[in-house]
Parts: sequence; structure tokens; C-alpha cells
Amino acid sequence: MAGQADAAEGGPVTVLSGSEWRESAAEHAERVDTELADILARRDSGTAHPVDDFLFHYYSVRPAQLRVWHPGMGVDLMDAPEYADRRFYRVRENRAVLDVPAFLAQRGPTVDTAHTLLTAALGQTPRFGCFGMHEWAMVLGLAQEQTRHPYLPLRFPPEEVSRIVEEVGCRCSHIDAFRFFTPAAKPLNLVQPTRERQAEFDQPGCLHVNMDLYKWAGKLSPAVSSELLFDTFVLARDIRVVDMQASAYDLTEWGLDPVRVETPEGRAEYADVQKGFAERAQPLRRELVAVTQELITIRQLVRS
Repeated sequence: MAGQADAAEGGPVTVLSGSEWRESAAEHAERVDTELADILARRDSGTAHPVDDFLFHYYSVRPAQLRVWHPGMGVDLMDAPEYADRRFYRVRENRAVLDVPAFLAQRGPTVDTAHTLLTAALGQTPRFGCFGMHEWAMVLGLAQEQTRHPYLPLRFPPEEVSRIVEEVGCRCSHIDAFRFFTPAAKPLNLVQPTRERQAEFDQPGCLHVNMDLYKWAGKLSPAVSSELLFDTFVLARDIRVVDMQASAYDLTEWGLDPVRVETPEGRAEYADVQKGFAERAQPLRRELVAVTQELITIRQLVRS
């Protein structure tokens, strides 16, 4: 049965018996295997996919890493000698604990950056007026074979893409979307986000800011639980589907109908979906902020 004990760093922790944590690990692995079955089948066959490929090319977490179970901050594991070989753990008297000092020594700057950006976005008012034009701005002025996804046909010829972008307007505030704009598109954007001002521009209505919860959860693992990491993955995958549906690409061959943001009806649909993602993302963002805050507090206690 789970109990309480005093942690070497950071106060009381939950202690799980061998049977308890192995049951949790098995349940997590089963969930991941079920969710990733189609992804792994396509990867093994070499079949390209506009959603899945992005998740495992742009982000650093691999499918096998998603499957590995970590309890996260504040949970120690009894009867866990196998964790002695896992990075950022130490095992004493058959009890595995997260080696917080080692984690902070390696990931301290990442913790600080994640905390700054996650906290800033948590406090911002969400905005829903970009209508997914960032993906259009990434192909503005390009022929299909020049795009980042040349195997995907465009729904419109280049001149029509240009007309739509100019008519709808560009209001992208996320640096990691803006940096992929074509040279012709960047001057059309209402704002000019930079890395230095990212905390100012990131806001919780942005699809890419919410996808980045998966990035930060991966970088904060194993201080973040595997359940939280996978929750952020599922959110990022769902967002990426809409991201591509609202783009200038034609994904009907992959069973994905377009969200026609070139029309008023499509823009209203996009904003409604955006709001739903923002609501799903905020609790996950709060959980990640709780982890970064705890890590920062432990570091301050150790230094004092």
C-alpha cells in the first residue's frame, strides 16, 4: 500500500510498493501500445503521415520513451533495483528515488526556461483570432515541390494562397511557427515574435503553444510522470490534426477533411476548436508548472 516518507530533497513523498508501481507501469504501457499501434505500423512500413511524422521528427521523444514508466516528482518506488540503470535515479536499500540534484545539474537551465514560458502563458488571456494562417504563411509563394511537405498537394495554386493570406491576415505570435514563414510572408504578419520576447508573446489560445506542452514534458522527464507526458502527447497529436486540416495542404487522402479557414464559416469552426484545446491544455500546463516550481524550490533549499 502507498505510504508517506520524508524525501531527502523537497519534503514528504509517496512510496509505492513493488506490486503497486508495476501495476501502474503495466497500465501505462498498455495505454501507449493501444494509442501508438497505427503509428508504429506506419513507421515499420515506411508510410509517410502528415500528423504522426511531425510529432516524432520535430519533438525529441521517441515512441519507446513514451512507453517507459516514470512516477514523477514526489513518488519513490520500493523493490525497484532495475531503476538503478535508469538516468536520474538512484537506488538505496532497494528503493528507487529521483536524483533531483543530478537532474538539476543537467537540466537546470531547461527547468528555468520551461518555468518562465509555462508560467507566462498560464497568466495570459487566450486569443483565438489567428485562424491557422501560420501554415499558409509557410507555403506563401512556393510551388508544391518547394514546401516542407512536398508529398502533400496544395488545395490552391500559389496565387490563390497569396490572395487568401492577404485577405484573412496573419496574426501569428509563436516564434517557432513564425520562423518557418517564407520571406514573402514575414512582413505580412501583424507582430514580429522573437525568441527573446517569447514569454511576452506565448498565449494559451495558440495551437503551437499548447502543442509545446509535450515538448516541455519530454524535456522535464523523468521529473514529470509518464502519464502526464503521454497526456501532453495525445493533446499535441489532436492539435496537429487540426493544424494540418486548417492548412493549405490537401489531406483528404489521409482521411482528413479541410477546415476551410478561407471562409467565414471555417474560421468560426477553427476558433471553436481552438477554445476547446485551450481548455484541455490549461490543467496540463498547471501540472507542469507545479513540477518546475518544485524543482526550483528544491534547488533554492539546497543552496541556502
